[in-house]
Amino acid sequence: QVRLVESGGGLVQAGGSLRLSCTASGSIFRINDLAWYRQAPGKQRELVAGITDGGITHLTESVQGRFNISMDNAKNSVYLQMTRLQSEDTGVYYCNANIYSTNGVGNYWGKGTQVTVSS
Repeated sequence: QVRLVESGGGLVQAGGSLRLSCTASGSIFRINDLAWYRQAPGKQRELVAGITDGGITHLTESVQGRFNISMDNAKNSVYLQMTRLQSEDTGVYYCNANIYSTNGVGNYWGKGTQVTVSS
């Protein structure tokens, strides 16, 4: 069974940095693409950043110049480096991936990691 596990969240002051990690496990043949979403209290879940297996990245406008997404194919992992954090970045950050495994192609979510930015 494919699982995604996030880590690296926490409490940080405005202007600080955090690095989130997400690792996929299971009988995986290939990870097609990975993404980070976040959900702030009372708001809908939104896409923050994405990366394809070919290394093409996308960052939502509000985090451009502050966040960076990277992937380690050998470790089935994706990272979100967050700098110059703002209170608006507070929320639960979820990892999402399209994975080809022994179960076929599926879309998977992690359980999330909390990021809290204090002003």
